[in-house]
Amino acid sequence: MESTYQVWEEGVHPQLINSDEMLLQKLEYIHQNPVKRGYVDLAEHWRYSSARNYLGQPGLTPVYTEWWTGK
Repeated sequence: MESTYQVWEEGVHPQLINSDEMLLQKLEYIHQNPVKRGYVDLAEHWRYSSARNYLGQPGLTPVYTEWWTGK
């Protein structure tokens, strides 16, 4: 269904994240968006990214990263 004030892109549907591998895939996708757009050279340079938290650097907000082993 299309509308004048559509919020979500047509055809995008939520997915169940059922493994660490899938979560890492989605996280990497999100972290790489500003890089792909050419806003920054590295994901951790994007001010609003949690990528720096996963590198052990402080970010703007606390991020729970204890689930991730860094592999």
